Amino acid sequence: MLRLRNLSLPPDKDDRKSLLRLCAKELGVSESRIRDIHIRKRSIDARKKDRVRLIYTVDAALEGEEQYLRDRKEAPVSPVEREYQLPQPGRLPEERPVVAGFGPAGMFAALALAEAGLRPIVLERGLAVDARAEKVEAFRRAGTLDPECNVQFGEGGAGTFSDGKLNTGISGSGVSYVLRRIANFGAGEAITWEAAPHVGTDVLKKVVRNLRERVLELGGEIRFGTRLMELQTRGGALSGVMCLSGGHREILPCTTLFLAIGHSARDTMEMLHRTGLPMEPKAFSMGVRIEHLQRDLDQAQYGSFAGMKSLAAAPYKLAVHLPDGTGVYTFCMCPGGYVIAAASEEGGVVTNGMSYSGRAGKNGNSALLASLTPKQFPYPGPLGGMQWQRDLERLAFIRAGENYFAPAQLLGDFLRGIPSKGPGRILPTYEPGVSWGNLYDCLPEVITNPICAVLPLLERKMPGFSDPEAVLTGPETRSSSPLRLLRGPDFQSVGITGLYPCGEGAGWAGGIVSAATDALRCCEAYLHTLD
Repeated sequence: MLRLRNLSLPPDKDDRKSLLRLCAKELGVSESRIRDIHIRKRSIDARKKDRVRLIYTVDAALEGEEQYLRDRKEAPVSPVEREYQLPQPGRLPEERPVVAGFGPAGMFAALALAEAGLRPIVLERGLAVDARAEKVEAFRRAGTLDPECNVQFGEGGAGTFSDGKLNTGISGSGVSYVLRRIANFGAGEAITWEAAPHVGTDVLKKVVRNLRERVLELGGEIRFGTRLMELQTRGGALSGVMCLSGGHREILPCTTLFLAIGHSARDTMEMLHRTGLPMEPKAFSMGVRIEHLQRDLDQAQYGSFAGMKSLAAAPYKLAVHLPDGTGVYTFCMCPGGYVIAAASEEGGVVTNGMSYSGRAGKNGNSALLASLTPKQFPYPGPLGGMQWQRDLERLAFIRAGENYFAPAQLLGDFLRGIPSKGPGRILPTYEPGVSWGNLYDCLPEVITNPICAVLPLLERKMPGFSDPEAVLTGPETRSSSPLRLLRGPDFQSVGITGLYPCGEGAGWAGGIVSAATDALRCCEAYLHTLD
């Protein structure tokens, strides 16, 4: 296989025949010599609105490939990376490994351990994805929150109900492995090569079901409705865990625990802190959700090419750094999506975003966040940021009427500092509903001031972004974990041997792919101890 990069096609030529012709031209050979092509990456270059292009990386199987390389030393190709493989254990451990949490990190830890023949036991406080979807829908429609099973807790983790975005800032063969496995479990091949791949909440439900079945097929065990309550140690090493299921407590012998609890398991974090597990506060971000009409976003991004099938609903990614060092940026952008209720604690309001696979909703939304450092936290200690999140969520709950409605404001009113009385042409998608007013009443100045300052700057980057009728809904508090569980070069906790903190909740990842990849690194480290 020969890898060709930066192949450029116009959107109206997005077909295999055109791509094959372009590969042949780039290689300087006839099309008949190319036996097959495989797309490895496709991105959209929309910097020039009058010349939007699709940019491809392609692997081509060429007849007489070795001779071609000998004859064409300056050929526009590069070697294909070797596929990622997990090490196999040299022996089986005395105790089955335990995985706490069945979100992206927990799922891939369980999968890796099961495929290594170790028959892991998974503890997941929420329910399997179909029962979980019913709980989420009940909350969206009627404000009936189950603190144990919701948008944050349950099979698939928070990512299941936030569009299933698979773009990541990290690289390496582990990323390709994660994308390939997600594709194999039902997401489709396109996610392995799209530059900003997404699965969609509807398809992701099927993916997590299929992954679960693979773990079970290999002898793994998944205990839904089971919460981690306590760690037991002996001589600084893990010896067991106490878990709670159906009101009954059980002590499970355990010398290896993969802690993949997600960024919203606050009660578990408090337990770990009481246990004395080493942790530290870390920077994170909070802000609001911003909604525009998707047709306006398409026009702003693609100009006259807007609406072409090969381009789909337009995403965006914007960022500005202010002179004081504060970063304000968009995050988790959901084209054709919805703002959703994402609370996991009673008496708090949290917003997030999601899309279905077709991204056909009328609005597009994104988090609009201000970066925050531990020096700005109003509380000391590693749990300070977490407590701040909780305070703002509770304040929003009170300000919006104590019914899980979310505070909302028009962008134009936000810039003028006056309360909103209702929507303009952009209708909010948050359910169970919004309470119009002034976001300054429930968000501190360290968040509102930077956002207000950058809106005119973001308008220059993308005209229409600061539409006065754009809807701001808040608060968005769960963008990432506000703390980090400390671990050593062996990926084990520096406080308890046999404990592997991993994923987003542990502060070592941000997003589905990076959390899954981090879990694989932890599994690699553990499997090497079994040589």
